[in-house]
Amino acid sequence: MPERRLTGKHVVLGIQHTFVMFGATVLVPMLTGLDIGVTLFTAGIGTLLFHVMTGGKVPVFLGSSFAFIPGIIAVGANEGLPYALGGIAVAGLLYVVVAAVFRFISVEHLHRLLPPHVTGPMIILIGLILAPVAVQNANGTNSPAITAVIGTNGCWGIALFTFAVGIVVKTLFPRLGWKFVACLPVLISLVAGYALSMVLGIVDFSAVKSAAWIGIPKFSLPRFSWSAITIMVPIALVTMVEHFGDILAIGNVVGKDFMADPGIHRTLAGDGLATSLAALIGGPANTTYSENTGAVALTGISDPVIMRIAALCAIILSLVPKFTAVIGTIPGPVIGGVSIMLFGMISSIGIKNMIDAQVNLSDPKVLIITAAMLVLGLGGASFTIGPVHLSGLGLAALFGVLLNLVLGPDQPSAK
Repeated sequence: MPERRLTGKHVVLGIQHTFVMFGATVLVPMLTGLDIGVTLFTAGIGTLLFHVMTGGKVPVFLGSSFAFIPGIIAVGANEGLPYALGGIAVAGLLYVVVAAVFRFISVEHLHRLLPPHVTGPMIILIGLILAPVAVQNANGTNSPAITAVIGTNGCWGIALFTFAVGIVVKTLFPRLGWKFVACLPVLISLVAGYALSMVLGIVDFSAVKSAAWIGIPKFSLPRFSWSAITIMVPIALVTMVEHFGDILAIGNVVGKDFMADPGIHRTLAGDGLATSLAALIGGPANTTYSENTGAVALTGISDPVIMRIAALCAIILSLVPKFTAVIGTIPGPVIGGVSIMLFGMISSIGIKNMIDAQVNLSDPKVLIITAAMLVLGLGGASFTIGPVHLSGLGLAALFGVLLNLVLGPDQPSAK
């Protein structure tokens, strides 16, 4: 792992990424019954393990995977959460097996399998699939208690105010010579939106008052059953496809080919081992976080050490329930305002990827592939074969790859 000289700026940027990942990461245990402290701890330790596996070259954060939620709930209801954890642990090992296969596939073959007219729509879909979450938070759908106080228009007012602060920070501050502050649009807009929410009286501090200052996460061990494994392992097939999209997205953001260096086999193995490690101590599956990729695109700062600082922050937060509770009080509309920036940024990167590659949409083959992927990814299509269920990005990506092979992968997609 390359050495870095840490500065106060690195720490502040790392804290910003902690705020970016926090909401989605803690939502998974809230929905499944897993421990929030363990989830934060495993997100942090999993991110550090991923960076070790990839030589510290890829600026990503690993947070809780939403794809495994239905499986965790189903297995948890029938057999108990420990058996769901056992299934996740085995699913993580499947990543390692697939990574070993990709170790012997050249980068050139990977790029032929995933040309810009396939990867571009994949990256666009990552942002657009997340877009409804941003809108739901912005209009108060996910915050009924807040909506009851200030109404939907009030929620949108807070969201747009938060969004506007981020715009000012990113566009005006550089002109004033505040270059470093301009790299903190997420953190500053969150603080501004939170302050406005406090003035309006919609921040509930009851959880903060009752939370302890120091607490050890409730670690637990997995149990194994064949039925749980058959439910959880097929989900990994879908998340591995999403992993490709995330690695391609961050590569396009920073202008590097991470599929070549450190190699997709290393990123896959790192993701899988982080998932297995999390399950072995009571946490949900990990996955590369698009939210943090959006933050990298927004700030323009991609030093991987910042993600490792964010990982350490997550570990510290897991041991301090009081601070965790404070972050948990950030109102949904504030998160929504920030998410509008982050999720839209990801989709914009996908469009930029296709433009830079000079993808020729006048080519019927390319146009059909792109169109089909966007419709399948956004239209709610799903496809089930035995225990394997594909929908959203996973279905669109697989269909795009197969359709590209059928229509002729050797045809150039660029002008």
